[in-house]
Amino acid sequence: MIKTRIRDFLITKDNWIFAVSDYFHPHGIRSTLRYVPDENGERELNGIRYKKYDFDVSFDFMRRNRPQWVEDVHVVPEGEVKQVLRPADVIDPLAKSDRRIAAVVKTLEDAGVPRAKMGITGSFLPGLQNEGSDIDFVVYGREWFTARDAIKNAKLAEGPIEDIDGNMWRKIYNKRIPEISFEEFVLQEKRKGNRGMVEGTYFDLLFVRDWEQITSPASRGEDIGRIKIEAKVTNADLAFDSPSVYKIEHEEIDHVLSYTHTYAGQALAGEVIEASGMMEEVGGLRRLVVGTSREPKGEWIRSLTLLQAEGMI
Repeated sequence: MIKTRIRDFLITKDNWIFAVSDYFHPHGIRSTLRYVPDENGERELNGIRYKKYDFDVSFDFMRRNRPQWVEDVHVVPEGEVKQVLRPADVIDPLAKSDRRIAAVVKTLEDAGVPRAKMGITGSFLPGLQNEGSDIDFVVYGREWFTARDAIKNAKLAEGPIEDIDGNMWRKIYNKRIPEISFEEFVLQEKRKGNRGMVEGTYFDLLFVRDWEQITSPASRGEDIGRIKIEAKVTNADLAFDSPSVYKIEHEEIDHVLSYTHTYAGQALAGEVIEASGMMEEVGGLRRLVVGTSREPKGEWIRSLTLLQAEGMI
């Protein structure tokens, strides 16, 4: 059995490159197609030109070419996997060859984050980055919170790590198309502290569970209907995971689950949130799911505590 977790990549026998999108793989590796060989592709790896596919295009491609692999994600049979790429395996060579990555690594190491808990995913992982590529930095487990604080502190000091400017915030907002205002989006994102710029390149810190934190799958349940609630968050330890998990104090709902990165880390334990999405029932428990489609409409998580403190509501 191939052992993988989110942010890993895999290469199939057809040289298709997928990003692993789940911790649990009951009948194949749950993932999303990212790169396909194409003689007109704008990127190259090992003499093969590749084209990058966005989410919707990748599903169209898979429905035409491997419809039996298409579920809510793409499920790749283990027998079709030629190679697994792990973010932690490329951190050393990339830190040696790219001074932007070296700057982030040094910042985290100075704060006490072991290099063994770091990695690089996204286009850098298979070596398909270009001059405009963002840097998707991975930190595993609870060390992520130490790393996040180190980046926050580095932005306040003179050095290569800087805060994001207004133009980049607008670009991020337009890419995500959230159901909250731009001003509220920026307020929430700045509080999270896991995004920054290094020598003019955008980067973010992505959370991935340590192996011992992987306990049970977040399987989809029976849809009951749309609902909007207010509730107090009692635990946000996995709020930056994918999916994000918020345990709440509510008479009907046990927790809020977000499948969209926009609402990762959106609230802290002890805060009151407003959440809108689809109510599901799984194993006798009810939960509210945000991100039931690629660009979810009418679905969001807002920290009412934060917004009230800032005078925005």
